[in-house]
Amino acid sequence: MFEYIFLGTAASAPSIRRGLTANLVLHNDQRFLIDCGEGTQRQILQSGLGFRRLDKVLITHSHLDHILGLGGLMSTLARWENKQTIEIWAGRAALQRIKDLLFKVVLREHQLDVKIELCEIQPGLLMKSGSFELHAVPVQHRGPDCFGFVFEEKPHRPFLAETAQALGVPFGPERRLLVQGQAITLSDGRVVQPDAVLGDWQAGAKLVHIGDCGDTRNLVDVCQHADALVIEATYNESERAMAKQFGHLTARQAAELAQTAQVKHLYLTHISRRYREKELRDEARAVFSDTFIAHDFDTFTAKRGQSGKPSTLARAELDE
Repeated sequence: MFEYIFLGTAASAPSIRRGLTANLVLHNDQRFLIDCGEGTQRQILQSGLGFRRLDKVLITHSHLDHILGLGGLMSTLARWENKQTIEIWAGRAALQRIKDLLFKVVLREHQLDVKIELCEIQPGLLMKSGSFELHAVPVQHRGPDCFGFVFEEKPHRPFLAETAQALGVPFGPERRLLVQGQAITLSDGRVVQPDAVLGDWQAGAKLVHIGDCGDTRNLVDVCQHADALVIEATYNESERAMAKQFGHLTARQAAELAQTAQVKHLYLTHISRRYREKELRDEARAVFSDTFIAHDFDTFTAKRGQSGKPSTLARAELDE
C-alpha cells in the first residue's frame, strides 16, 4: 500500500487555506516528496511527519511554483538533518533551474556535509525495491521535460494463515521461508510446499500522480485501473479554452480521464482560488462519482481496490 499526504494544493499562488504544490508518498520505510513549492518545509513540519527518511524528491516540471521551496528545504536538510545523500529527480529543464537555485544562490557559500545528487529523469523505470516499482511518464504541459509518476506494488501471493495453522506450520522462520517460495520440513517429517499455503497471485496497489497537465490522451493506458489518481483541476469547464491555452485541465477533463481509464478513486488538486470547491467537485462528479477535492494535510491510503475518501491530518473546516 501507499500512503499519500497533500502538503500543498494551490494553483500557481498560495491562498489563505492552500499552500503551493507539494506531496508526500510513503511506502514501508521510504518517503518521496513530489514537488516542492514555496513553504514546503513548514508544511512538512506542520503535518507532524518531519524530515526523517526524506531523501528523495521528485519534480514534475520546472515552473517556479513547483520548485522554489527546494532552496529552504535543502538548506535545512544540509545543516540540521543527519543525511548522507539527497536525490532530486527531475527532467533536464527543471534540473538546470534547480542547479542554479541551489548552487548559485542558496548554498554557494557553504561547505555541505550532505551530497545532493541531481538525477535526470528519463521515461520509464526510475527505481524499484523488492515490493514496488516507480515509473516516470511524459506529460504534456507548457515547456519541455514534464513528467508524472506511477507507483505500483509488485504482484504477490497472500499467505493463507488459517491453512498454514491447519497444516501445523509454526509461527516464525518457517512461515517466512514459505512466503519466500521455499519448502519446509515440519518436526514430524512432513514437507510443506509454498503452493499449499499461498493464495492466487494478486495485483498490488497502483498510485498515479500527474502534476500540471494540458492533454490526457497519452495517459489513459498509464492510469488504467489505478487505485488512486491524483491530478490537477485548475479550471472549470466554462473556461476550457483558457485551460488549453495555459496547458491545464478542467475538472471535467480530469474526471473523463478517470472514467475512461477505469480508476478507482480520483483526487483533484492544484485548485485555483477563482472557483468554489463545490463547482469543481460537482463538475467532476457528474462524470466520475468517486471524486474528491484535496485540501492541505489531507491523506489517503492507496490499497488494491480500497482507496477512498481522504482523512485529515490537521486542517480547519473549509467552506464546502
